[in-house]
Amino acid sequence: MALTTVDREPGQFRNASPGLQLIILGVIAIVLMVLDHRNEYLTGVRKGLSVLLYPVEVLVSAPFDLSKTLSESITTRDELQAENRRLREEALIRSASLQRMAALEAENARLRALLDSTAKVGEDMLIAEIVSVDMNPFRNMVVVNRGGQDGVYVGQPVIDADGVVGQITRDRHYTAEAMLLTDIDHAIPVEIARNRLRSIAVGTGELDRLSLPFLPGNADVREGDLLVTSGLGGKFPPGYPVATVQQVSSVTGQPFLDIDATPAAALNRMREVLLIKPDDQVGPDQTSAADAAPEQP
Repeated sequence: MALTTVDREPGQFRNASPGLQLIILGVIAIVLMVLDHRNEYLTGVRKGLSVLLYPVEVLVSAPFDLSKTLSESITTRDELQAENRRLREEALIRSASLQRMAALEAENARLRALLDSTAKVGEDMLIAEIVSVDMNPFRNMVVVNRGGQDGVYVGQPVIDADGVVGQITRDRHYTAEAMLLTDIDHAIPVEIARNRLRSIAVGTGELDRLSLPFLPGNADVREGDLLVTSGLGGKFPPGYPVATVQQVSSVTGQPFLDIDATPAAALNRMREVLLIKPDDQVGPDQTSAADAAPEQP
């Protein structure tokens, strides 16, 4: 009887006893391991099996990877939101700090400008802060935090770092009321710095405009001319900037020119002002003392 091979009669192997199957499979495994160890004959086979099994591996690990990804995504989103919220809060705090620093810097610049202005004048001066503004649209009045107890007197000139602001009109002892030079009831003697031509600058009620209504039609006035205090009248020392001529026009049949000027002082932005006392000006206490003194023969 001829022997048959496993390939020709595969049923012979399946019908073999479990012990024999185990021995045969073990021998085949040992042979394959020896061949693969020495010559790496099965490398290509393993690669092919890996490619075939990769979708299965992905499918099996998909639930775990998805869960991990979702968890990391939620955690990352929460962290980003928290960090974003923290950064917004820090930005807000720093923005407020920067605004305060900008305000302090502007205040410092104003004070330095005032101090520089005081260095240019020889009169006594007093720095005051504006505490309130008259809300009446027909009056240009401010209140400063200096009064009679500080030596402030009615008629005292008020300036800022750029030019004349106005004068004190009422003493409240601890505070004082000042009329701006643009008030409709205010007038100040001025002269053109270029040619020393004198005139009167009158308030119009508008913070950005003065009027010079008393210059004749043939007066030498040009746009851009600087108006300074003339010193006449005894209220304001001479030489302080008052305004700059902006418009010069003549009206047919009228003997005077129509002249508008812009105040040199920043009347709508000032925070601190200077109260000056000319060298030849005496305060109320000194006035009373002088009046009480007997005349010399």
